Amino acid sequence: MAEMSSPAAARTLALSGVRGRAASLAVTPAAPAERISLRARSEDVAALSAALGLELPTRPKTSAANNGRTAHWLGPDEWLVIGEGEKGSGLMAACVASGVLHSAVDVSHRNTAILVEGAGAAAAINAGCPLDLSLKAFPVGACTRTIFGKVEIVLLRTGEESFRVEVWRSFSDYAYALLAEGALDATF
Repeated sequence: MAEMSSPAAARTLALSGVRGRAASLAVTPAAPAERISLRARSEDVAALSAALGLELPTRPKTSAANNGRTAHWLGPDEWLVIGEGEKGSGLMAACVASGVLHSAVDVSHRNTAILVEGAGAAAAINAGCPLDLSLKAFPVGACTRTIFGKVEIVLLRTGEESFRVEVWRSFSDYAYALLAEGALDATF
């Protein structure tokens, strides 16, 4: 049997070094983050919320944030929870500490995020996404799982003119290119 004496491989960041900018917006990769896909019964939401230090949202198209953690409602029993920093935000440990039945899967390696910020942000996203991204229909804090071009994304509105696009790493080049192309058309 061969011995493994080399150090563990470091993860290469998706979209490392890319930056997109148009007159009305910027499209940039987000910093690394810890992410979990969380599933739980409604009677266990309170205990998980307490353990995570943020109130898990229970209404469609909503999110909650506290102390560098954000929870995105994806379904009646499903959330994407993001903690700032690639490691050490303690999401998995917090879920275990809740003491309730749940499923928490670390998907940090699967996802990456693209930040879209500026006056043309909604227009750039609408180049590949059919949602009404007006502030009335999709206010600050709104999130949803949707499609962008040919890929599934989780979209969060972080400000009046800013969004976070969560996408699988394997589709990140495609999503970034489509956002950059949409940015060229978003002239304001």
